[in-house]
Amino acid sequence: KAQTTILHLAAERGAVEDLELDEVLLTGYQGVKCVESGGPEPGVGCAGRGIITAINFLEENGAYEDLDFVSYDVLGDVVCGGFAMPI
Repeated sequence: KAQTTILHLAAERGAVEDLELDEVLLTGYQGVKCVESGGPEPGVGCAGRGIITAINFLEENGAYEDLDFVSYDVLGDVVCGGFAMPI
């Protein structure tokens, strides 16, 4: 199944508050949980803001409870400074 991103669903629904965690969190091989934040088209908007929105959504909906560790795979640029924040 293709991963649906948090920001894509939020755009469809109108707000990230209208989402449920189980709509964006998939469980894969050996129980590994995966979420894709999504982001704007290249050259449009700020990817950092999308990451922050996604992380806040995950925190507010208990996605980090009962995990041994969390790994982030994010872009390496800081075009708009969004990735300079501590996670």
